[in-house]
Amino acid sequence: MRRLRRKGTPQKYDPTFKGPIYNRGCTDVICCVALFIAIVGYVAVGIIAWTHGDPRKVIYPTDSRGQFCGQKGTPNENKPFLFYFNILKCASPLVLLEFQCPTMQICVKNCPSRYLTYLQASGQAQDLDYYKQFCVPGFGQGKKKSPIEVLRDGDCPAVLTPSKPLARRCLPAIETRKGVITVGNETTFDDGHGQKRNVSELVEGAKKANVVLEARQLAMRVFEDYTVSWYWILIGLVIAMALSLIFIVLLRFLAGIMIWIMIVMVILVLGYGIFHCYMEYSRLRGEAGSDVSIGDLGFQTDFRVYLHLRQTWLAFMIILCVLELIIILLLIFLRKRILIAIALIKEASRAVGYVMTSLLYPLFTFFLLCLCIAYWASTAVFLSTSNEAIYKVFNDTACAAAGQRCNPETFHNSNMTRLCPDARCQFTFYGGETGYHRALLGLQIYNVFMFFWLANFALALGQVTLAGAFASYYWAINKPDDLPAFPLFSSFGRALRYHTGSLAFGSLILAIVQVIRVILEYLDQRLKAAENRFAKFLMTCLKCCFWCLEKFLKFLNRNAYIMIAIYGTNFCTSAKNAFFLLMRNIIRVAVLDKVTDFLFLLGKLLVVGSVGILAFFFFTHRIKIVEDTAPSLNYYWVPILTVIIGSYLIAHGFFSVYGMCVDTLFLCFCEDLERNDGSPERPYFMSPELRDILLKGNAEAGKSEAQEE
Repeated sequence: MRRLRRKGTPQKYDPTFKGPIYNRGCTDVICCVALFIAIVGYVAVGIIAWTHGDPRKVIYPTDSRGQFCGQKGTPNENKPFLFYFNILKCASPLVLLEFQCPTMQICVKNCPSRYLTYLQASGQAQDLDYYKQFCVPGFGQGKKKSPIEVLRDGDCPAVLTPSKPLARRCLPAIETRKGVITVGNETTFDDGHGQKRNVSELVEGAKKANVVLEARQLAMRVFEDYTVSWYWILIGLVIAMALSLIFIVLLRFLAGIMIWIMIVMVILVLGYGIFHCYMEYSRLRGEAGSDVSIGDLGFQTDFRVYLHLRQTWLAFMIILCVLELIIILLLIFLRKRILIAIALIKEASRAVGYVMTSLLYPLFTFFLLCLCIAYWASTAVFLSTSNEAIYKVFNDTACAAAGQRCNPETFHNSNMTRLCPDARCQFTFYGGETGYHRALLGLQIYNVFMFFWLANFALALGQVTLAGAFASYYWAINKPDDLPAFPLFSSFGRALRYHTGSLAFGSLILAIVQVIRVILEYLDQRLKAAENRFAKFLMTCLKCCFWCLEKFLKFLNRNAYIMIAIYGTNFCTSAKNAFFLLMRNIIRVAVLDKVTDFLFLLGKLLVVGSVGILAFFFFTHRIKIVEDTAPSLNYYWVPILTVIIGSYLIAHGFFSVYGMCVDTLFLCFCEDLERNDGSPERPYFMSPELRDILLKGNAEAGKSEAQEE
């Protein structure tokens, strides 16, 4: 008895129980109200962010006056590039501290194309006209100055160097010829003050100015690849959708045969992958540079470089061999359980066949998730760009006012110019010290929290809706005659009308844990440079614990939502009943539920592997028939990874319906065993086919539990 109480009280026979209860009331109303208030607050945060934010700060470079380069409707409309007066100063540590080079920056129409000093240009009218486009706006309109006065006042740069635009910034046109670094075919240059400098100093300055530009350049190339390959990516995703749909439809009629075909195909696909990796590994034997290790090569943005290393293909081959071995061992040890799982999948196929609209429901969930992601991303961008321009004092020599904030409109009349005659009031970054700006971090955290809450709510709504529809199928004594007319729509209506609060409660708990995990990841990144081993150990333990907690909550929530769909109880009661029901059938959970999850995972791998291999051969021009049709790309891994990830999401969407159906039928099966005994007075609701094989597995599970006791 004590053992029974520890696992809850089994359900008793109820002659009036015929499946999902229709006469139910609202549950967890407080959480429903809290969700409504939170959404209103979220909308308010979005409005505030859209009012103060300016995404142009992310898109366009900004000159020393805080003006955007290339922005339409501004004086710099035809000046899309940012030019640094003295790129050498970008090698200063201030670049990392202030996120800005301590030199004058202006917007220009074109980057300089040749070496030229101001002293040289001042003696030639044609050169001076060319030089003026790189001076401060309005130069030459007032009092005429001598070259020394122009350089002293910082009206023009001392020297121009050949440059090329990179992410809309003019950076030295660096080239390497036979190991020698040159800029404009020169190894030295005149700095404009009569000194010869080595071009390596330009390289160092460009590196510091290019802290984030390399990532932007990578993003630009990736974007270019998407623009020329999006059509083929869509075709790949359509193929993945067609394969998933065909597989699901065939499961409806040939579940047993399809499962075994799927298992064999996964083994064959992995086997081919191992064979291909071995052939590439053998082909590279003896080639120059193929024996270089990945560690010695370091990180390269062009991933094709790694495919010329033998070590890369050896690593791929080892990974695939381990995966193949694990799958084969699991199949050997689970061969008897797979037969039982196939019976459950057959029953799920019948349920899906009678509720065919369930296959389309993931599209609605995907649409809701897209809305959540779009709102979160746009709000995050507007919040991050809602700061005001911050100006600080920059000076070439030591100055008491250096680094202090200033106002460019009143700077020339301030005491700072008396303390530091050569100082400049220059734009540094976007920030602010008002109450709103101090609250920006909190608003960003709230934005992330609401994203997790609403995304989990959308997923929970889909789970409750599908669970209610499939539970209606299971508890129909005469299938399909006793099914309601529109089981999916009826379940969706019940979920929204009565259980919005319960869904909000479950998704709130999960969102809190996920936000904590994000914060822990952020702190872990900050602690990477620290040498405190205890802090790192503690952080690792916390991350592991919260990861396990999130997985457990997802499992508990999923089963709680099934109980909500059936009985209409609140979240806590449903979670408790689901947990104890699973504990009373823990052997069956391990035998049936997890084996079916494993089979569905193989199905996803089959779809993803097939489409991924096809995409690899197509985008690498290895299919002779369409060799000329495939687009030329900077990185062919971009469309391949996109197709693979998209194929997995599509396959997961289709198989998630089956997964939810299996979980619902399994819980209903456990309830059916406790409520009924199969007699004419208390008949089972499960189908005869399911009853024959599951009760056989039930007897084996009962023996295991008896041995455990």
